[in-house]
Amino acid sequence: MDTLDQQIIDALRRDGRASVSDLAARFGVTRTTVRTRMERLEASGEILGYTVVLRNDEQALPVRGIMLIKIAGSGSERIIGLINGMPEVSAIHTTNGAWDIIVELGTETLSGLDDVLRRIRLIDGVLSSETNLYLTTKRAGRRAGR
Repeated sequence: MDTLDQQIIDALRRDGRASVSDLAARFGVTRTTVRTRMERLEASGEILGYTVVLRNDEQALPVRGIMLIKIAGSGSERIIGLINGMPEVSAIHTTNGAWDIIVELGTETLSGLDDVLRRIRLIDGVLSSETNLYLTTKRAGRRAGR
């Protein structure tokens, strides 16, 4: 991926509806160049898709955040399977840092969030956790697979 590819991706992150013509004019290249780049980025899997984020998406689960979890031994797959079945969980990420997994959560109320945090902490093999709430969202990210 070169600089132009990154510029196209950055522009599409800000406005997924940006036209090929607008992108071409912004970057001083032809429409064919932008279209070819976008098709290549899609084919390689860099761009997984385009989406619309609605105001209701933000309001449906107003209490959102991430939970960083440390897991004992080799229980990751079992614990991920248990957490993945919880409706409040929107994504689970494995990581190489101090925490073994990062879980994205969303609930309608703080007490609902407290409940799901308690249920996760009670899973055998969960050693420790840290939770951070999202206060505001300035830019929505990809919502692939949802």
